[in-house]
This record gives sequence, C-alpha cells and structure tokens, in this order.
Amino acid sequence: MEGAVILDDFEDVIYKIEDQDLYLIGTSEHAMVSMYSGEILDGNSLPSRYAAISPCFRKEAGAHGKDQKGIFRVHQFEKIEQFVFSKPEDSWKEHEKMIGITEEFFQKLEIPHRVVLLSSGDMGKISAKTYDLEVWMAGQNAYREVVSCSNCLDYQSRRLKIRFRDKTNEETQYAHTLNSTLVATERTMVAIIENFQTKDGHVNIPNVLQKYMGKKII
Repeated sequence: MEGAVILDDFEDVIYKIEDQDLYLIGTSEHAMVSMYSGEILDGNSLPSRYAAISPCFRKEAGAHGKDQKGIFRVHQFEKIEQFVFSKPEDSWKEHEKMIGITEEFFQKLEIPHRVVLLSSGDMGKISAKTYDLEVWMAGQNAYREVVSCSNCLDYQSRRLKIRFRDKTNEETQYAHTLNSTLVATERTMVAIIENFQTKDGHVNIPNVLQKYMGKKII
C-alpha cells in the first residue's frame, strides 16, 4: 500500500484493520500497480494495459457531511479501473488514450459531461497530471466528478521497484504508471436517473443499455 500511495493522504479515506498491516482497498489501482513489485518487465511488452472491477471501500471522513443523502457518496461501491505500465516516452500518449476511452464510454451513455484539467493544488501528490470527467447533475444544477485519470510518471514504480529493459544487456529503467476510473456504478446511476428522468417519474434507459435491460423505460 505504501508503494502505491502516500498513506497520510489517505488517512481519512481508507479503512485499516486494527492492529494489522491490512487495508480495505479504496480502488483496484493499488492491487494492479503492486502486481509487478520488484520485477523487471520486458520493455517490448509495454505499454501493458489492464482493467479491473472490484468493490471499493472509503471512509469519506474528510467529506465533512457532504452528499450524505442518496448514493452519490457511499462507503462501499463497485468500480471499473484502468491501469497502464508504459515506457517514459509513451506515458503522455497513454494518458490521452485513457481519458479518451473513458469519455467515449460516457458519450455512449449520452450523459452530458465535460473533461477538466486539474490544477496542481487539486491533484494528488503522486500525480504529474490529472484529468477529471464531470457529469451534469440536473438536480444539483452542477457538474460533479465521476472519473479521475492520472499520470504518475515513475513515482509508484520507484517506490515499488518496477523496472523494464528492452534487451538483456541494457540497463533497466523505471516504468511509468497511469490510472483512470472507467465507471463507478453508483455515481453513474445517479447521473442516468437525473438526466433521463421524465416528468411523470419514469426513467428512460440510455439506448446503449436497452438490450441489457430488456426495456426502454423503467
């Protein structure tokens, strides 16, 4: 865990098992980046792109009473996370690719959204550049963040000793790591309800989901 994050930054967020060095993950990013801890990767296999779905657990103690009603901010939720190990020269291109994949997902859901480039003061300390994707919440008359997409450069790989080489006689280099939410189910469900609800209280199902739901309206 300490290799993936700065624990002080997550003190108000993650659950720790008392008297044990065990935590409930706040995101599957932490599990994915740790897969190759202490390993030397084949540079010819990079970039390596992964996705994981997992339950996520967050205390949300730092929220100070925000969003207490409803399911926008909860202590346990499901999330699909994207993760990439890349060569240093490719990481900025991979970052744009990740946010592009995520935006395409929300475009297919037909949810009004925008992509925001965060200032350094709003980013996590381990990130070199972060995009947020925000969706329109009609009931709040505001855009709210549902996705965070970050390039961490070699911060995590140095702490976890994740390196690569292209040839066996070449010196190793530290890989770059990138992460991005694809979708957190509860927040996206809220966005669908708020943007597709009809005057009589029904909810139109986005076109792309109708074949899975077997209906057009609920």
